Amino acid sequence: MHGWVRWRTAMQRALYGEGGFYRRGERPAAHFRTSVHASPRFAEAVARLLAQVDAALGHPPRLDLVDVGAGCGELLVRVLQAARPDLAERLAPVAVELAPRPAELPERIGWRAALPDAVTGLIIANEWLDNIPLDVVELTPEGPRLVLVDPATGAERLGPPPAEEDLAWLERWWPLTNPGDRAEIGRPRCTAWSDVLTRLRAGLAVAIDYSHTRRDRPAHGTLTGYRDGRVVPPVPDGSCDITAHVALDACAAAGVRAGAAATALTTQRRALRALGLTGARPPIRLAHQDPRGYVLALRRAGEEAELIDPAGLGGFGWLAQARRIPLPEPLAECATA
Repeated sequence: MHGWVRWRTAMQRALYGEGGFYRRGERPAAHFRTSVHASPRFAEAVARLLAQVDAALGHPPRLDLVDVGAGCGELLVRVLQAARPDLAERLAPVAVELAPRPAELPERIGWRAALPDAVTGLIIANEWLDNIPLDVVELTPEGPRLVLVDPATGAERLGPPPAEEDLAWLERWWPLTNPGDRAEIGRPRCTAWSDVLTRLRAGLAVAIDYSHTRRDRPAHGTLTGYRDGRVVPPVPDGSCDITAHVALDACAAAGVRAGAAATALTTQRRALRALGLTGARPPIRLAHQDPRGYVLALRRAGEEAELIDPAGLGGFGWLAQARRIPLPEPLAECATA
């Protein structure tokens, strides 16, 4: 269907409307590579973080583990496998995802379309915020104007000025300088993250995503499409994933307003290294003493190296915010906010 709409409306329909990209059960791993799919070492690091949250909460009889934007639930499966038996027994794992529940998912993992009302434990949102629909604006000599899009073709044209609350968000978080500069209004992501923190009664919430901060916003925005492992034009017709990088610093401020008592804003490289992933190659002498062990250790080092590569997955942003517990020590060491 042709017709000019704002980008937020187009993304909502293309991703989550009837027959939308995520509604029809597309498997994320078929279209883009995430840390979860790259290696089980990511889940092992999350399991270590979960153990520290558990300790800070006093080892409660039930510990929630919520994966927001869970895809097919692979992270929860792997964390259950990596967690200590005594911790795994107390875990209440829940996947939050709009797509249908995969038939092969273990029964003990809950599956729901919306966040639980109350969570005590750990909430992980890995590459979720970047798919929250938002509007795009372009600076003109008369001021910012919304960018309208034809969902069928991806063609664009300028529309009316943004709402006052969006202009206020832009002024604080993404001020535009030169005519032609573009920005993505991240206010819906801030609202979504605030909702996560509101539901967190005690514990830790972590958002992991493509990101930028106020000091390094891209002049022309980050709106992108993905299909079959390739970057494609972001045509919002439901045929591809539509994503834009996240202003995690703005989300951090929203989390503080929602009750977060402590915040760490860092990179995946720093966070995972603090959680024990180094990418260090095993000593060559191991190849002579234990050839099979050497090969396994070499493979592990390669997987860790991919996860912490600053030019790849290691460059992702990590936003960790705690309520009623201190930040786990590894993340506290990374805290910049």
